[in-house]
Amino acid sequence: MRASEIMTTNIVSVNVKDTVFDAAEMLLGARVSAAPVVDEEGHVLGIVSEADLIHRAEIGAGSRKSWLARLLETNAGAAREFVATHARNVADVMTRNVVTASADATLGELVALIEKHKVKRIPVVRDGVLVGIVSRANLLEALLSHEPGGAAAGAAPDDKMLREAVSKALEGQPWASRWPTTVVVSDGVVHLWGFVEGDAVRQAYRVAAENVPGVRRVKIHLRTMPGSVGMGT
Repeated sequence: MRASEIMTTNIVSVNVKDTVFDAAEMLLGARVSAAPVVDEEGHVLGIVSEADLIHRAEIGAGSRKSWLARLLETNAGAAREFVATHARNVADVMTRNVVTASADATLGELVALIEKHKVKRIPVVRDGVLVGIVSRANLLEALLSHEPGGAAAGAAPDDKMLREAVSKALEGQPWASRWPTTVVVSDGVVHLWGFVEGDAVRQAYRVAAENVPGVRRVKIHLRTMPGSVGMGT
């Protein structure tokens, strides 16, 4: 899946010419914690968040720094903080280094960006113009779209087919037990018997079997081999 397939296209944005009061009203009205800042053509210029707006002189919350930090800071640093806490234009307080993604970005690429930059949402652009937003909630929605459903369109696999599919899913795994294991399937329920090196391997067996299409449930009868307690955990 791509960003264009999961992004929110009903976008809440702030115009770069707006004031901080316009931005605060928009964030409250839309019940969002941040929004992209765009120009008249929709090009993304920055992002403004609640964090950018709560440290304001108007409400007596101007400085974020301790008295020692203020004592040691440079004139340039003090000037930047003054602008952030007193400026009335969004352009003066917004974050300019915006992390964006293309509409063709994969979900894996989006997750990597969110984790690397520690952000909650990624503006999606096409030729620099804002076309959508992907949030962590959108990624969870994508996950749910892959949740296994009920019976497939075709006939459900019989127990013999399921046993073969589960056995194949377990073959050659780097964590597979070096001791014999047995797969038994009855009415779509997979039973796994044998010996493993520890709880981590036992869990991997269960997950591998659960991911085989058609498996209704997995019952684990795998025991820890004597002398292997603690291995693989």
